[in-house]
Amino acid sequence: MNTLKTLIISFALLTALSLTSFNLVHESTEQQKLDDSISNLRISLEKELGHDVPSISILLQSPKGTYFTSSPGKNGKAITKDTYFRFASNTKNFTAAAILNMMQDGWLNIDDKIISKIPTSTQTYVPNTAAWAIPYRDEITIKQLLQHNAGVYDVSNDDVPGCGDNSYVEYTLKNSPDHQFTSTELVNQVTINKLSYGAPNVVYHYSNTGYTILGEVIARVYSARSGKDKTYGDYLKDKIYGANAKVPLNFNFVDQATDQQLPSPYVTGMIQYPTKTRITDKINASPHVAEGNGVGTMDQLNRYIRTMMKGENVLTKKMVTLMQTSEGPANTAETHYGLGCTNNKFLGYGHNGATEGYLSSMMYDPKTDISLIVMIPYWDLTDGNQSLGKCLQALVKAGIVGREAIGYP
Repeated sequence: MNTLKTLIISFALLTALSLTSFNLVHESTEQQKLDDSISNLRISLEKELGHDVPSISILLQSPKGTYFTSSPGKNGKAITKDTYFRFASNTKNFTAAAILNMMQDGWLNIDDKIISKIPTSTQTYVPNTAAWAIPYRDEITIKQLLQHNAGVYDVSNDDVPGCGDNSYVEYTLKNSPDHQFTSTELVNQVTINKLSYGAPNVVYHYSNTGYTILGEVIARVYSARSGKDKTYGDYLKDKIYGANAKVPLNFNFVDQATDQQLPSPYVTGMIQYPTKTRITDKINASPHVAEGNGVGTMDQLNRYIRTMMKGENVLTKKMVTLMQTSEGPANTAETHYGLGCTNNKFLGYGHNGATEGYLSSMMYDPKTDISLIVMIPYWDLTDGNQSLGKCLQALVKAGIVGREAIGYP
């Protein structure tokens, strides 16, 4: 009897060990496929651009497990999932999450016009001053700003009169690199130049300045509710990612012009021009509050986007669905932009970001329960938007080949 029992136990142990060995081999095979796929993608991009690419890195979390790889080029080095970088317009999803969390708490309604009074307050969502009298101000809603359907002119990306064929932000930074930008200053450029893409819900046009306005809305609503002067950054830290948040994470949303140093360890960005290469790391992010001022790691972004899109963070599943699916009437079949949230048919819901030598994306696919973060610290501007567009396309390609490598074509 004891012998039989021993044999049964031994067989069970051998079976368990065999299964463990099989899983390890399986995971090793998938990891090797992922390593090879991202390396091949980087090499292919280099051939297409005619320049070395510092690195392409991807983090994937699936029902099978979590995978990470970083493929360095000759002019770069591999990073880890805990390396800091600037994640730029991925910030817009945090801004949308903040607005929707305020709505969830009854602090605002996204269908309110921005000239309306904040609930339980005599203050309006945006200042009732001459600087904020932008075209169509009385018609614009919070929701339209979230969707890029408000027609608000983007003074950080598009040319502004008097700025020598540059955006206002680019022109100002050229003349004063450490200039401290404010939301009123940026919005005033829209006002005094009477700039607009059109009436609300008539045209979809991506607008950083629209999200600058949302940052002001968040600050004013939080100030009205707390009875103290509060900022956009205060709300995000207190409610979305800080120590007392539901999912605490070590992000930084930079709002001071002099706060230019990234936390360690960090990766530098690189911009390739026709005749020179520029390394970027210290950046004045003060003109990008609420639309592109976020700093973090791939691991942190993965935890954020995964929990947020699964309804396991501050937003309920109902509110997450609203974020994902509320595309405005001016949105086209190509945009698929909800409330601070893009929809890619291959990768799911999330956002991407681009700022001075950094490209990144964060996505979650509810069909497969896969979240992924892709980061490329490189811009190629040798052929203008065409070469930069190839780098942006590589973000999506990395997500697709990464999923395929771990068994999710």
